[in-house]
This record gives sequence, structure tokens and C-alpha cells, in this order.
Amino acid sequence: MVGSNDIERSKRFYDELLGVLGVSAATLNIADSGHTRLFYRNENGTNFIVTQPINDEPATVANGSTVAFSCDSPELVKRFHDVAVAAGGTSIEAAPGPRETSGMGTIELAYVRDPDGNKLCGIHFPA
Repeated sequence: MVGSNDIERSKRFYDELLGVLGVSAATLNIADSGHTRLFYRNENGTNFIVTQPINDEPATVANGSTVAFSCDSPELVKRFHDVAVAAGGTSIEAAPGPRETSGMGTIELAYVRDPDGNKLCGIHFPA
């Protein structure tokens, strides 16, 4: 779950970005508190939620947190990145591509920030 200060902007961004991964458009949910939330679900049971902060404070970015989305191929990692940037996100860190890791071999990564500054990652682990 990530917070948003502009739920409509977030819906446009995440509908487009998560559509690349085969996730359907958000289901709109109004919490008992009256705050708007967006629920993204896919067939494997994964849920991702975007919400207006329930405490009525501004949404802020969590220090040290990253939400990673699994991609089926290195090409999908790149597409994840490119769609995020085209939809209003910001590319961060190194360009999308392979990274050597200790213990996991080479993985494909792409890092972006959504329009609210939340850090996202497209990731592909080789078979």
C-alpha cells in the first residue's frame, strides 16, 4: 500500500503502469472513514492499494521502502520503466537493465518514483 495526495492522478498512473503487467484497472473503494482507496488485484492473489492517508495528513514517502513488481522478462522490466515515465513517473538510480547480485546472479531491475514520490521497482529474476 502507498499513499497519494491526488488519488485521480494516481489512478491514471497506476492503471496505465500496472496494465503493462496484466493487472486490471483499479476498483474504487471508499473506506468507512470516507477516504478513497484504489484496489489493484490480479489472478494470483496479489493486491496493491493506493490510498488517501486515513489520518488526513499529507501522504509522504517511506524512507527505505520500495514496492517491487514482478516482470516476466527483461523486456517487460524496460517497458515497466518506460510506461511509468511516460505516465508521469520519474526514472531514478541506474538505467533499466541487468544488475549483478551476490547469491542471486544477474537480475533485471528498473527503478522509478510515482507522481507522489513512492519508489517502485520492476524486477525480473532469471529462471
